[in-house]
Amino acid sequence: MALAIGLAACLAWAVLLLGRGFFWLARDDDRDAARLPDPPRWPRVTAVVPARDEAETIGATVASLLAQDYPGEFRLVVVDDRSSDGTGGIARAAAGGDPRLAVITGGPRAPGWTGKLWALEQGLREALPEAPDYLLFTDADIRHAPDSLRMLVRRAVAERRVLVSLMARLRCESPAERWLIPAFIFFFQMLYPFRWSNDPRARTAAAAGGCVLLDRAAFERAGGLAPIRDALIDDCALARQMKRVGAIWIGLTDRVESLRPYETVGPIRRMVARTAYAQLGYRVAALAGMILALALVFLAPPLLALFAEGSAALAGLAAWIAMAVAFMPTLRRFGLSPARGPALPGIAAAYMTFTLDSALAEWRGRGGMWKGEAGPRAGLEPDSRVD
Repeated sequence: MALAIGLAACLAWAVLLLGRGFFWLARDDDRDAARLPDPPRWPRVTAVVPARDEAETIGATVASLLAQDYPGEFRLVVVDDRSSDGTGGIARAAAGGDPRLAVITGGPRAPGWTGKLWALEQGLREALPEAPDYLLFTDADIRHAPDSLRMLVRRAVAERRVLVSLMARLRCESPAERWLIPAFIFFFQMLYPFRWSNDPRARTAAAAGGCVLLDRAAFERAGGLAPIRDALIDDCALARQMKRVGAIWIGLTDRVESLRPYETVGPIRRMVARTAYAQLGYRVAALAGMILALALVFLAPPLLALFAEGSAALAGLAAWIAMAVAFMPTLRRFGLSPARGPALPGIAAAYMTFTLDSALAEWRGRGGMWKGEAGPRAGLEPDSRVD
């Protein structure tokens, strides 16, 4: 039995290394954007930023967006989503009177909508009447390099993409961040191989909600936000919707960075637990299958290598080495030692626990908690249930 488990783990890692778009190489990024041609005419872009109690970061976000070196017309809409910490005022102060900024006050969440999507919807009501060519959805904790928007638009126009998304570089400074955040990127790419998402022929579709540029006309053809209004994993839901009407692209970047700190394990656990069970379609069978699969792929190899004998131990060691090697490119992107690679089984065990937390929160009616509000499904709103 031990040998069979070891061989199954080896086979699983062979598939992961060779059969999922070589996701682990972490090579799909925006470094080639500088070589793309400028568009013949720089399109008009409006950015929409949903912000609720983001006093610590909204100033830096607004300042970085208004400092873009973008040659075309640009406008920024910040939706102050019922903040209690002066978020709206800080956004205005950061703009220093720049007329390109509009701060609107959001209303209570409409039935059936998640909080972020409802804030974006309200921002769109301000942005769309002027018919911008592109929309940029970006979070209130994201800082953009000066050429971020220019590079996004270059790719969208040159490659005829209806959606271009950048996976923001997450903060990796505290011990909790250094141990857990690189794995978040690794697991996301394992689940949604970027190479597949960027292939118009593949069904996979992914986006990172912190930075999403949309062709406005294609976005309206796809139905806007209403079809995905109850989606907790709203970025990937938006990517699936947009891929039905055109090609999309997602990649890693150093041009866009998240300012949100995760000083301890708790905030990282809450970030993962908010959507993990939703990713499994709220199905107990899918949860059980996922736990078993992760146990085979990540936990069995080190256990066999350390405690089994003979061929079973060798098979476990081979699978353990494979996962450590696969993790190394992601560690390098964060400036971390590849010696952390063998710790991936323990990190995976932590993420398994976070996923179980997500299911427990859903069963207790507190699923999708964000900024003190449960998601629509946990709130038992009739039009947002998932059967």
